[in-house]
Amino acid sequence: MDLPLFYAKDIAPGTATYTMDEPTSKHCIMVLRKQKGEQVLLADGRGNKFTAVIADDNRKKCVLQVTACENVPAPTPAIRIAICFTKNASRIEWFLEKATEIGIQEIIPVLSHRSETEKFKAERLQNILVSAMMQSQQYYLPVLEAPVAFDKVVKQSKDSQRFIAHCLPESKTHLWQAMQPGKDTLVLIGPEGDFTPAEIALALEQGFQAVSLGDTRLRTETAGMVAATMCKCANVAG
Repeated sequence: MDLPLFYAKDIAPGTATYTMDEPTSKHCIMVLRKQKGEQVLLADGRGNKFTAVIADDNRKKCVLQVTACENVPAPTPAIRIAICFTKNASRIEWFLEKATEIGIQEIIPVLSHRSETEKFKAERLQNILVSAMMQSQQYYLPVLEAPVAFDKVVKQSKDSQRFIAHCLPESKTHLWQAMQPGKDTLVLIGPEGDFTPAEIALALEQGFQAVSLGDTRLRTETAGMVAATMCKCANVAG
């Protein structure tokens, strides 16, 4: 059976003992019913994996004896999704959870002409990422950027391949066919109502390639997941 994994943001390599905060201690001791002498795993979200033994099973301040630390190689290539937030906050929260589970490295909330600008609750969203990272037994926490203006995203991106998914009726390559495995990738996903023609034109001027995600019109969060999944699968297949 896999050992339970807990997030320890403030732990560092070389730490000999570590005390869990109260919520984590309660979950470990009261919910999972772990006891003194049992092993657990810790992740700092930066690739470090710690093996530890419960030295004091206090439900408010569980003390661990760290027995080993190893660095897990970062997944490559980097996959970044720049996505406009939706009016329904639960939908974008669902996207963040699932994107973390499949191993996306960075998520950029985009402020476009038609996007929602009042739904960014940093602490809540960060907690969703942490929970998804632990559930999926990963050791890298995706970077969640602060909201960034559309023009800044398209002008400053240095990724090897850059795509913009949109719904305008013009010639586009399917993302699956456009993807080249092994290259850092950024995919732009538009808001409800899509990017404006001016935004699409700006992205194309900056070297983005227009792509399709299929024959049906997708909701923003669904489009984000389709793009993330295709990028991951293309690199596995490649």
